[in-house]
Amino acid sequence: MSDASQKEKLRQHFARRVTTQARVVLDTWQNIHTSSGSFPAHREELLSASDKLVRYAQRFEMSDHANAGTKILEALSSWSPETAPGDATHQKLQDAFDALARNTLRRNDHHNAEAPHQFRRTPVYIALDNAEMASRLIRQLEYFGFRAAAFDSAKELIDACALHKPETILMDVNFGNGGNTGIATIEHLQERHDTPVPIIFMSDEDGTIQTRLRASRCGGEEFFYPAVDPGQLIEKIETYTHSNTVEPYRVLVLDDSRAQAKFMETVLKKAGMTAHIITDPMEIIHALDTFSPEIIILDMYMPGCTGMEIARVIRQQDRFHSVPIIYLSGEEDVTKQLHAMSLGGDDFLTKPVDPKHLIATLHNRGRRARSLLALMIRDSLTGLYNHTHTLHLLDQEIVRAQQKGQSLCFAMIDIDFFKQVNDTYGHPIGDRVIRSLSMFLKQRLRKTDHIGRFGGEEFAIILPDTRPNDARNVLNEIRERFAELRQPAGGTEFNVTFSCGVAAWDNDPSHTLCERADRALYKSKALGRNCVTLADS
Repeated sequence: MSDASQKEKLRQHFARRVTTQARVVLDTWQNIHTSSGSFPAHREELLSASDKLVRYAQRFEMSDHANAGTKILEALSSWSPETAPGDATHQKLQDAFDALARNTLRRNDHHNAEAPHQFRRTPVYIALDNAEMASRLIRQLEYFGFRAAAFDSAKELIDACALHKPETILMDVNFGNGGNTGIATIEHLQERHDTPVPIIFMSDEDGTIQTRLRASRCGGEEFFYPAVDPGQLIEKIETYTHSNTVEPYRVLVLDDSRAQAKFMETVLKKAGMTAHIITDPMEIIHALDTFSPEIIILDMYMPGCTGMEIARVIRQQDRFHSVPIIYLSGEEDVTKQLHAMSLGGDDFLTKPVDPKHLIATLHNRGRRARSLLALMIRDSLTGLYNHTHTLHLLDQEIVRAQQKGQSLCFAMIDIDFFKQVNDTYGHPIGDRVIRSLSMFLKQRLRKTDHIGRFGGEEFAIILPDTRPNDARNVLNEIRERFAELRQPAGGTEFNVTFSCGVAAWDNDPSHTLCERADRALYKSKALGRNCVTLADS
């Protein structure tokens, strides 16, 4: 290797170190915005990461990154989460992060439009013998907000996993030299981690039960044989990433004994659950309305009423008809326990309660309740809220906006020329386009936003505490990025666009707000499609 090529290789190595550190800074900044009240916990982490970025960039003579990092440090000294978005300090900080994001684009990105600013800290690793497919997957994944990396050898993959445990690995069963060497690599990798990494295996040649069993035993969550296209793979990768972090269960406890109630609260919080404790049975209706529990624990015998009577009152409300109710009592008579459960209960725990037994019961009941609720309120194709529940959420957000004096926006989205997609490529590809847009929206909108599938190729988005122009700008950026995404269909690819109408809540009822957004959507269609229109007040 010549001196020039050695220097170039060294320069690329240093550039990767700076780029990696820049992504750490961007991810920490994103965490501050997506996790309410997280600034104190992340402040020192952000300052340290930014300082390290400046030192790396100066050492390796990457002036753009060094300048952006220096501006971030300067702005952070006088910035706080309460700083208004229009404030000069806030704008200075945002400009610095925007500059850093632009400087952190991959070389391939500079040939296309600007890559999205949202990156995940934990990477997705790709180990495929087909380098072209790996490169194609990385480009697609980055459009969905993932940070992905491909590897040419098992050693490179193992070294990378030692530095950063990935969220998931896409692995060719014969990666490297054939003969299930990919599975052998994963077996070696899993031994190094306390908790297994979810693995998605692919194979073009071997789909035997022996290979599938071996793949499953070392953490294989999926096995594709023959291999599938990037669209399906990205949907599976999204399933095993931290975007699907399980929210803590909301548990309401009614027990007239303050000591017992305090013990229950301690046990539940230690298990990572959100507990709401009441000791007066007469407060149950208020607690149900304000806390909206997913699981309810009732003491059997209380002054003035029994747990069975409370359970019957709870079951009279349709929205709590499927919420698990667990009785808590020193009653050991099995006949009485069965009678109590026949009056609205789902389980019976006897005092003194074993904390492990309690938490296991709550997890089992909670998982089942969430699964049943998802079947009732979510669309089966996309996992988004269905039409009915989206309207229910809109009514709730209107009430909240009235109470807090906040702005609220509602948007309608419709995929352009969707019938042509179905007619040209078939309904399975059309379904994949719908899932692709749903995943795109979930990745790029806030957790506080609500996304629903209104039917067919039509989507609805509720944006709480959002001004009209901000809503239009956010959705317009999503529209532009989605239009650049290549949709795979067998051996070919194509692009899809969508039209959007946005309406700001103006003290009008939900059905009027929906109609205004719908009219704005049709105006976008009339203007030539592939645009976002803001409805008139």
